[in-house]
Amino acid sequence: MKNILFLLLIAFSACNNPAETTAATTDATTVNATSPNASTAPAETPKPRVKGKLENPDIKIQVTGLAGGGEASLIGVLTGQNFKAAVAPISGDGKFNFKNDEPYVPGMYFVLLPDNRNFQILVDEDQTFTLKTATADLMNNMVVEGSLENQLLYNNLRYEADYQQKFNDLTQQMNAAGEGTTGYVASEKARKSLIDSRKVYLNDVFKKNPTSFFTSFKRGGQNPDLREGLDNAAQVWHYRRDFWNGVDFNDERLLRTPVISNKLKRYITELTPQQPDSIIAAAKYITDKSLPYPEYFKYFANFITLNYDQKESTLMDAHAVEVFMIQNYFTNERAFWSDSVQVFGLQQQAYEKQASLVGKKGKNVIAKGPDGKEYSLYDINADYTIVYMFNPDCEHCQEETPKLVDFHKKWKSKGVEVFTIALDTDDTKWKNYLNKVGAINQFTNIYDPSNRAIYPNWYVDVTPELYVLNKDKVIIAKNLKVNQIETVIEQDKNK
Repeated sequence: MKNILFLLLIAFSACNNPAETTAATTDATTVNATSPNASTAPAETPKPRVKGKLENPDIKIQVTGLAGGGEASLIGVLTGQNFKAAVAPISGDGKFNFKNDEPYVPGMYFVLLPDNRNFQILVDEDQTFTLKTATADLMNNMVVEGSLENQLLYNNLRYEADYQQKFNDLTQQMNAAGEGTTGYVASEKARKSLIDSRKVYLNDVFKKNPTSFFTSFKRGGQNPDLREGLDNAAQVWHYRRDFWNGVDFNDERLLRTPVISNKLKRYITELTPQQPDSIIAAAKYITDKSLPYPEYFKYFANFITLNYDQKESTLMDAHAVEVFMIQNYFTNERAFWSDSVQVFGLQQQAYEKQASLVGKKGKNVIAKGPDGKEYSLYDINADYTIVYMFNPDCEHCQEETPKLVDFHKKWKSKGVEVFTIALDTDDTKWKNYLNKVGAINQFTNIYDPSNRAIYPNWYVDVTPELYVLNKDKVIIAKNLKVNQIETVIEQDKNK
């Protein structure tokens, strides 16, 4: 599944107080302080998407104190991944320049030095400019010539660094004074004034430079303000809804900065409660919002779907999110980056997974047991039924099956039965394994060599696959280990 979606891409906490995030100095424009890794980048540099004919780029850079002889790299950003756009030899006085026969793709880039230190630049339509700095302090020593975008960027970086230090100092003073004290109140008031001053500063920059790439970049990364006079639940709801207000979806350059990938990851994995219904609602909201903007839509649809691939996710029923995304967005009408064969394959997988989602009634399975007689899942009359799919040669099955035998011995008298389904084996190996682990007389065991009794009614990612069904055969949990069954049953009993 993950491999198919990668080809198509080509390319909890809502209970946390939003005030903590709006008060923090970091926003979605913040980049990782570690050096970007170009080795994981796409093999080919993305082609530029710019309007009009541009002059060939010529970005001259000098880093005083940098030894010559090595190479500097220009590393681009593409929806959370990096790509190497260019390399340049470094002269003895720390000079190098990035030139190209075609314009670089507008976006944020990192200049990666041989010692793995780096600094960021913005590249837009004007790609001829000069940067001078020194190894002692790359940011504070930066002098920009011929680029308004990078002048705005470095003015802001220095402002944010100073702001961050003042914010941290005031926070430490509040903590040291203790809540309710005069010192705490004074420091809190000063911190609020600092936050307000930052808003004034940014709004002034935006007003003076309304069409600049920097303004689109910085405004898109801002966290929304809290709405006054609302309870916590209402604040959280509006915070999520306002989260994307500053993003200009007409600006594809933002996809080539950290802004969109940072915001999308935070929106889906942090601001949204990690349960399928909530994730699906959030995914629908932002994916529908992106539909008129093809490049955003392609990225959002693929990111969310891949993020909830069951093999990669810790969510109990990530399939529910995956199925929703595929059935609604990976269609011939919408998945413009794909072909009909790929779409058909994804839709078929979604169809196979949808029957065994949590909350749905498990489909009946009828097949022969070790004695040659047919056994039916629906013939089991128990408060809880464990559907356990395994393969005798599977290492994890060999660990989990004996645990399931022990669990059943303790819980059989409490209304729990086990229905096992053997997969991809043979009759002799299956029976020998059941005898070996002591399951042949303890569980209801079936095996269908053709697998027709199982597919497409039950989906198996990897073995062992374990489902918990209630008395009505409704699936209440899946993708569990044996040591998690007791908790699930106790929680269900206490509903």
